[in-house]
Amino acid sequence: MKIRLVPALLILIVMAVTIRLGFWQRDRAHQKEALQAQITRYENANPQPVGAAPVALEDIEFHRVRARGTFMPERVVYLDNRPYNDQPGFYVVMPLKLEGGGYVLVNRGWLPRNIEDRERIAPYLTPTGPVEVEGIARADASRAFELGAGGSAAHQKIRQNLGVASYAAETGLPLQSFVIQQTGFVPAYKDGLVRDWPVPVADVERNYGYMLQWWGMAAAALGFGLYAARRAATKERSTGRGQEPAPSTKDA
Repeated sequence: MKIRLVPALLILIVMAVTIRLGFWQRDRAHQKEALQAQITRYENANPQPVGAAPVALEDIEFHRVRARGTFMPERVVYLDNRPYNDQPGFYVVMPLKLEGGGYVLVNRGWLPRNIEDRERIAPYLTPTGPVEVEGIARADASRAFELGAGGSAAHQKIRQNLGVASYAAETGLPLQSFVIQQTGFVPAYKDGLVRDWPVPVADVERNYGYMLQWWGMAAAALGFGLYAARRAATKERSTGRGQEPAPSTKDA
């Protein structure tokens, strides 16, 4: 049986690519599982105090933190297109002036949006004096898809996204490198905001599903190649038999 070089190379390339993509999805699933285990460990640890000393994001992300200071409602930003239970709403993000110096952004929670008037903000409470908040250190206050930066223009109260560095440059506040995703007050305080945060790491099953799909495509490519090779070999044998010379009819 003759092996046709070009089709064989194409099948090998498809198999190599799909097998590699399958391993990549498997590695992504393992990374998410490791990160989830790390987050669970941080959640069960004692909260770290947040003070004026700058803390690098990589040293504190996903850790439980606690900060004491005074909210700055005049600097509030409402992050739009943050649905909760299929209801449109905002995330309320506000700087906290820390006792002892420094500032940190706090994602205080979710607030429903007025369907008829986007600019009409539902009422919620903000403590006027010093408070102590507890939460999880995150890289940002969550990100939503946007085209360009029109929905995140500076000096607007309602925006699509909010970066810590850009907001620090806009306001001149020496902010910490992270955002506190608030889980509550110490002691408890009812402000009318929802703090039922989504799980930061999920969809591991999806990665495993993609892994199986890619490896299934590799197996299909192999099966197709073997089928095509067998069919070509059968055709060659059939053609070879058809070209055999007919038996001689001459007398011996």
